[in-house]
Amino acid sequence: MNEKSVLITGGTGSFGKKFIETILATYPNVKKIIIYSRDELKQSDLKLKYPSSEFPMLRFFIGDVRDKERLKRACEGVNIIIHAAAIKQVDTAEYKPTECIRTNVDGAENVIHAALDCGVDDIVALSTDKACAPINLYGANKLVSDKLFAAANNITGSKKSKFSVVRYGNVMGSRGSVIPFFLKQRSSGFLPITHEEMTRFNISLQAGVDMVMYALENHLGGEIFVPKIPSYRILDVADAVAPSCEKKIVGIRPGEKLHEEMITDTDSLNTIDMGKYYAILPSVSFAVSEKEYMQHHKARKVPFGFSYNSGSNSQWETVDSLRALVKTHVDDKFGEKDL
Repeated sequence: MNEKSVLITGGTGSFGKKFIETILATYPNVKKIIIYSRDELKQSDLKLKYPSSEFPMLRFFIGDVRDKERLKRACEGVNIIIHAAAIKQVDTAEYKPTECIRTNVDGAENVIHAALDCGVDDIVALSTDKACAPINLYGANKLVSDKLFAAANNITGSKKSKFSVVRYGNVMGSRGSVIPFFLKQRSSGFLPITHEEMTRFNISLQAGVDMVMYALENHLGGEIFVPKIPSYRILDVADAVAPSCEKKIVGIRPGEKLHEEMITDTDSLNTIDMGKYYAILPSVSFAVSEKEYMQHHKARKVPFGFSYNSGSNSQWETVDSLRALVKTHVDDKFGEKDL
């Protein structure tokens, strides 16, 4: 990324802030990092952390992915786009579906057209395990977004733009995630548990950023990259964070799954194993053949009927490993005094 201009939509969110931190540490000669978001307060907070006198490569651009013309203006001269902007709360999407569609679907299409109009080289969109066999509006939105980005590679014309997607599970410590909620809830003496059997995939913010970097450096366009990551049981999270708290079963919330998926058995027809990651290949691709994908990624096909589900995963976090991860990725002051 040295000597290149990078734009990140939703750049003031959890992922955006970690991405900016990583780029500044890894690529000191990055030409420009454009932080595109609609929240001026969060942009103001970032400006205080990164004063322009020390970080002249940072540019703050107030804008909404719903605004196609504004987005196009922001993309002028950009080499790389990371699309992280989204309405991501499942219950919010169920209650206000139209607003979610405008940001997550219309916004994705606007990013694609702005990238093509401005000749952006590499575009990576963030997705979610909820886009796999979705049962809620947010997941359905993100599945549509995934399909739009994969199909965009078929309409590039004379442009050299490459579009791909990264799909991963619950990000440890991100806004709205369960661990910060449980940490805050400890003082009440009880933790609300949606279902005793519930499981989720688990990934750190840094691992999510690393995966995006991998996609940028290795994609041919059209891939949905999926990480090989462990799962956790919600009861183990509760025992790791607050073992002395009473656990109260409150029931699954609207739109929630008992277990999350990232690859269905039908997806196995188009899925390759690259070692550290899987990739779901586009079902329609005029630019790259399956053979070319496999040769480029040094990959093999997964077995027919393979699926990747948080409830049947072969890798699991334990109570002890979760405590270590909380201290590393969520609260560095977390320790024995908290248990």
